[in-house]
Amino acid sequence: MVERLMYNIKMFFVYIIKNSIGKLYVGVSKNPDERVLYHNKKQGAKFTKYKSDFSVVFSEKYQTLKEALEREIQIKKWRREKKEFLINKYKLGLETKINIQ
Repeated sequence: MVERLMYNIKMFFVYIIKNSIGKLYVGVSKNPDERVLYHNKKQGAKFTKYKSDFSVVFSEKYQTLKEALEREIQIKKWRREKKEFLINKYKLGLETKINIQ
């Protein structure tokens, strides 16, 4: 279980959620824990409307929406194996951020 984080409304998070059958979804939110509840109510993104039981398996914090969106786009372009590698690094408490420039 992912611990609940204290969210600063000026921060943005890139998050990855995973459901019980292993489907991944990448998004941006000010509060990933709240957002996953929204997804599990089959609201929000079209992808998550038909697949529920998601939990947060990865998140990174950014100061600006621009930075978060750039990282989201980068991760969305990756193959599943690379996303799983990122999730595993996150679970191990290793650094996951890279410079996006």
